[in-house]
Amino acid sequence: MSNRITPEQARTAYAQARCLFDEEQVENAIVQMAAKISARLSEKNPLVISVMNGGLILTGKIVTKLDFPLHLDYLHATRYRGATHGGELHWVVKPQHSLRDRHVLIIDDILDEGVTLNAILEYCRAEGAREALSCVLVEKDHDRKYGTEHADFAGLVVEDAYVFGYGMDYKGYLRNAPGIYAIAE
Repeated sequence: MSNRITPEQARTAYAQARCLFDEEQVENAIVQMAAKISARLSEKNPLVISVMNGGLILTGKIVTKLDFPLHLDYLHATRYRGATHGGELHWVVKPQHSLRDRHVLIIDDILDEGVTLNAILEYCRAEGAREALSCVLVEKDHDRKYGTEHADFAGLVVEDAYVFGYGMDYKGYLRNAPGIYAIAE
């Protein structure tokens, strides 16, 4: 299966996909995560780092619900590079803010095998972060965790399927789907 698809193929995949969580369910999960993050970090002057491109939507949604001062940054590290299976970690952009002595919150779309998130958290610690926490919209339910097993803050648990929506893509498309969907087998 090629990693490049046309917009028409993306529309077909979307039409055939199963909705696992609708927009209201996802938004409720985001509100609950924001409350837990606020309880933990509101007095810590956190540096919130979005993992591009998947963490973009969740970051935008969740930071507007965090009613305390914070710094916002981003990084771009990927194992997928347009593919449906992960490979070696590739750093595109590292955070611009210093991580030294900061409480860092990494926001990403999904925790699958945990390799990418684990590498990012280890990078934060190596750069002197006082604390490195993780926040993901979804965690996949399976036994193939090779890195971080669970996020500090997770919104939803999904079955072991290829999922898209709310930042997660299917071959570069469908990050903007208003819910969490599983590709039809």
